[in-house]
Amino acid sequence: MAKVTRDDVARLAGTSTAVVSYVINNGPRPVAPATRERVLAAIKELGYRPDRVAQAMASRRTDLIGLIIPDARQPFFGEMAHAVEQAASERGKMVLVGNTDYIGEREVHYLRAFLGMRVSGLILVSHALNDLAAAEIDAWDARVVLLHERPEAIDDVAVVTDDLGGAQLAVRHLLEHGYEYVACMGGTAETPAVGDPVSDHVEGWKRAMAEAGLPIEGRLFEAPYNRYDAYRVALDILSGPRRPPAIFCSTDDQAIGLLRAARELRIDVPGELGVAGFDDIKEAALADPPLTTVASDRSAMARAAVDLVLDDGLRVAGSRRERLKTFPSRLVVRTSCGCV
Repeated sequence: MAKVTRDDVARLAGTSTAVVSYVINNGPRPVAPATRERVLAAIKELGYRPDRVAQAMASRRTDLIGLIIPDARQPFFGEMAHAVEQAASERGKMVLVGNTDYIGEREVHYLRAFLGMRVSGLILVSHALNDLAAAEIDAWDARVVLLHERPEAIDDVAVVTDDLGGAQLAVRHLLEHGYEYVACMGGTAETPAVGDPVSDHVEGWKRAMAEAGLPIEGRLFEAPYNRYDAYRVALDILSGPRRPPAIFCSTDDQAIGLLRAARELRIDVPGELGVAGFDDIKEAALADPPLTTVASDRSAMARAAVDLVLDDGLRVAGSRRERLKTFPSRLVVRTSCGCV
């Protein structure tokens, strides 16, 4: 059976192959509704399927967006990846996802693989972009948008949350409940000092404590971002002789691990311990007790990142501040802080 071509569709629909292309690709030029219906009917009748490989070879671009994230097993990154996939689908694109597991060499591997596949653009959630990865991006002259984090090693356009301001909101709210002070569960020794959301969360905690005239010495605890390791750290913190009256966690995953440790140690939250997190993952509302946290609009951020990585003029001139799109944070009040 002969392969159905775009010419066959055009003949049956009584139009040009260019118009067929505009219908298939949703542009770049508009098509009259009646003509569009004729083209779609012809495609259905003939069973035409576009040759995406040939299209990619001709344009040197695919219908793919590369998304590199630290760990999709963590709910925050899983929800972010889903939001990016939905936004990309609205633009007629598909998403390839690579997990780095916070390993720089793996990040470089996915950069090379995705850029070598001629993706339409690359969205990068980088924990600590190294010089080798930055050089790889420059070598390909790639369309890259940084999402959630903005490492110092690269100056591409970034879409982020007001992490510092959001953390201040959470800590101030805990202090307003009358807790003597608020401790902080931050990142690890490997957490970058600049450009990383957790570093900004810690800085926001420090500023809120300073505003209240409270010292921070001995009140910042290192902890991995995930709930399982954070749970073990929380057991040590809560079973020690100087248990904090309230704790701000840099991620909701950490807070969920902390709440589990509190239950095991029979510590009442919020009666004996106030807790707040950051991210507002879906599980935060189902935690025991429901978790007070800081939310950002992940759907809007994902849509902005996809739009930026696909639109012309991505690499605009301007200062670092002008190349940064920051979405506001908002406090989501639930029971764990002491609110009823």
